[in-house]
Amino acid sequence: MGKTRNVFLVWLVWPLITLGVYHLVWYFKVNREAHSLDERIEVNPWLSVLAIALGWVLIVPPFVSVYRTGRRIGQMQRSAGTEPTCNGWIGLALVFVFHLTPLYYQSELNRIWDQYEYVAEGERITLAA
Repeated sequence: MGKTRNVFLVWLVWPLITLGVYHLVWYFKVNREAHSLDERIEVNPWLSVLAIALGWVLIVPPFVSVYRTGRRIGQMQRSAGTEPTCNGWIGLALVFVFHLTPLYYQSELNRIWDQYEYVAEGERITLAA
């Protein structure tokens, strides 16, 4: 299961305090939560973080990773039985607008976790699809 997080802390405060390290930790957690929620979602969280971390050298892979993470969040929403509103293209575009991608993705994830508010950690849940 995932965790509801404050979108402004994820987007601005924690990355500033940790000099950007929190963003990598958050990105790992988001991708790990995707596979934890629905095992049909294929993702390697370490590879996703590596693509983001080395983005200043690799240039293309971080953008692909950001887009695919948005698609995974959409799959998570579908699996949870909600309307998939997360769009990888929007997430990718927001990279260039004050790096708003974490704010957007976390707000979309919070929609999923809010519906499982009373589920205990480690408890099995029934997926919609």
